Formats: sequence, structure tokens, C-alpha cells
Amino acid sequence: MGEPPISTMQLQALLDQGNDQAYEELLGLASVRLQKLARKMLRDFPKLRRWEQTDDIFQSAALRLHRSLSEVKPESVRQFFGLAATQIRRTLIDLARHHYGPLGQGANHDSSPQREHQAKADSPETLAAWAEFHEQVDELPEDQREVFQLLWYSGTTQKEAAELLNTSERTVLRRYHKAKLSLRNFLSNNEEKRHGHESPGIT
Repeated sequence: MGEPPISTMQLQALLDQGNDQAYEELLGLASVRLQKLARKMLRDFPKLRRWEQTDDIFQSAALRLHRSLSEVKPESVRQFFGLAATQIRRTLIDLARHHYGPLGQGANHDSSPQREHQAKADSPETLAAWAEFHEQVDELPEDQREVFQLLWYSGTTQKEAAELLNTSERTVLRRYHKAKLSLRNFLSNNEEKRHGHESPGIT
């Protein structure tokens, strides 16, 4: 069976309560989307599974979000998903740097000849590009960043995003395309530095 639909009104009612129990319910509802995101990222960089599993990424992001909710009190579903997207992005960046920094296990892992082809996709340069990609999202114009975070990180549909942002689906789609174009241009500008290495895909 598929994931049951979650209405904006249902999420907003929990936010309006603004207490720990309501936030626990919110996190429960968001957990499926966080898990889907973790799965998606591991598909993009399969060798990261050597160091982290889907549940590990999900738990790290959920803990960050839980701590954030104790300090930041989002007033709208729009703000909640923006906060969730920020914590997911930070989790991904930290994981890339932890495992593929100069002292990380991934950067110093054995690259024997039979693993040469696999090592290319697992290189520090590749994971550095991945981290830079997620950091670059913060540099997008606010309207594009909001849409990108909702659709890319939170798994929100175009219809749901339009409702959250109080705009049309056409506007959501246009902003999303602009955001992807900006990120694609950013990756292209860095391609020469990373020549011969895989970069995060923007489709």
C-alpha cells in the first residue's frame, strides 16, 4: 500500500499546538519523506552505503530536526518544511565531509586496480562536489530556494507546494526549473576542476 496522503490542514493543526507532543507527531508524519530522501541520495552515490545506511542518514536528519524544533517554532507548514530541508541538507554535507575529508575513511580507503572503476565515483573530488551542490542551494534566490527545498528535499508534490506557497502550480514549476538551471550552471562552472569525475545529477 502507498503512503497515505497528509493534508496541509493536518500539519498546520499540529504546528498551531506548538508543544512537544505535537512536534513528535509532526516528525512522525515527516519521517517517510526523510527516509525517501535518504534512499534517493544513496542511489546517487551508491558507494556511500559502505559507510552509511538509509536508516543512519534518516536518524541523523531526524535528530537535527528534533533539536531545531526545540529552538525554532515554525508557524506554518511552509516554514516547517523549510526547516526540515535545511537540516537534511546539513546532514548530507556533514556525512560527505566526515567520510571523504582528508582524514576520512573513504578518502583513505584501498583503491586496488580491480576497484579502479568504482573508486572514480567514490573519490573525494566527487563527494566534495556533492557537498558544494547542497551548500549552493542556500545561494539561490529565496523564491527558488523555497520551491527547490520543498520538491527536492521534502518530497512535496507540485500541487502541495503551490498550496503551501499560495501560488499556482505553473509558478512552482517555473521557479523549480530556474533553480535547477542555476544549480546546473554552478556544476558546469566547476566541471573543469573536477574533470573526469561524476557530479551530482540535476534532471
